[in-house]
Amino acid sequence: MFQSRTDRSRSHHPADHRRTEARHHHPDLTKLRGWKAMHDEAGIPGSGWEQERKWALRMGLTGADSIEDKSIPTFARGELPHYAGINTFLKAPYAEDVTEVGDYDATVLGIPFDGGTTYRAGTRFGPQGVRKISALYTPYNYEMAVDLREQMTLCDAGDVFTIPANIEKTFDQISRAVSHVASSGSLPIMIGGDHSIGFPCVRGIAECTSKKIGIVHFDRHADIQEKDLDERMHTTPWFHSTNLPNVPAKNLVQVGIGGWQVPREAVKVARERETNIITMGDMEKMGVDRTAEMALEMAWDGVDMVYMSFDIDSIDCGFVPGTGWPEPGGFLPREALALASKVAAEGICGMELVEVAPPYDQSEITALMGTRVIVDVLGSLVASGNMGKHKRHIDKPVTIPHGEFEGKRWSNAT
Repeated sequence: MFQSRTDRSRSHHPADHRRTEARHHHPDLTKLRGWKAMHDEAGIPGSGWEQERKWALRMGLTGADSIEDKSIPTFARGELPHYAGINTFLKAPYAEDVTEVGDYDATVLGIPFDGGTTYRAGTRFGPQGVRKISALYTPYNYEMAVDLREQMTLCDAGDVFTIPANIEKTFDQISRAVSHVASSGSLPIMIGGDHSIGFPCVRGIAECTSKKIGIVHFDRHADIQEKDLDERMHTTPWFHSTNLPNVPAKNLVQVGIGGWQVPREAVKVARERETNIITMGDMEKMGVDRTAEMALEMAWDGVDMVYMSFDIDSIDCGFVPGTGWPEPGGFLPREALALASKVAAEGICGMELVEVAPPYDQSEITALMGTRVIVDVLGSLVASGNMGKHKRHIDKPVTIPHGEFEGKRWSNAT
């Protein structure tokens, strides 16, 4: 005999009963990261934020009498409001005098150069794009229970003076700038620019130390051929980096490589130099944790420091359209952030974020993703206690002379 629709809706299958019971079961919230992060926040100091507000009132004047929140100044200064102010990275202090970068744990450098591009240009605007959208973020990450303003110091030293028509002179400028920051003990964080900057960035750090440096490189492309179009381009940084005496090829680990844009010339060099390639398919099979573990094991084998290079096009181009050489099939954003964070947790001696091309971006989502990679790396360094781990290995610091100047620029002040 068939049941009526009403009767059927009232009948309870055993599986339905189990699901009902499950809905009445209350899990142990203390085992969830959300619960722990909520309570960890109470242990983060707030003195940095108080100092920021006092600084804003000193530099921007106190607000109008009608403003009830007396921490709001007349002129926008610092983090708030997110839609106003001068865009340094994360609205960190601008180190206009670059001799002061040693006062900070990390220093952001813009490298606006796309002279090494072999398809579509635009990454010279990458530093501007990343800085602009970085204003959207606060220095606090709930899940990490980290507040960068409270637990580290950060400055933005502005951009390296690049030479658009000359890649070699630009490389010399980049290495000089990076070596200055690294010599100060501050962690250099470079925002490109195309991937050709990888070589001069690594060279800048390598010349400040007698120790060996490994590299973890996130990308879809191998970037290790000697030349491209008869020059050192954005497809060549790791050939020349691994020619440096203290940057062994065996400690170059490339993660996410694959697709239809890996030149055979690069594969030949990788094979000859016995570098390490983990494809996107490898990562899918092994998972994020095992992939990070393997990359770290190979990059750190017998070296003293590890450098991170993150090409934004390692992420599937559906998420990052604003890049010079988009490729489908890359990392999902969560995979990329998790991998970068796990590599950073062991400590790094420098980092570059490259190939963000704002002219091709949509709603600034590529620049936003680039920003997120950088702040997650910084947060991971803080959370692991490895911020500044590289300092003890900078045993050959360079000294770069500066010009002489007295007074204030564009000012009548005496």
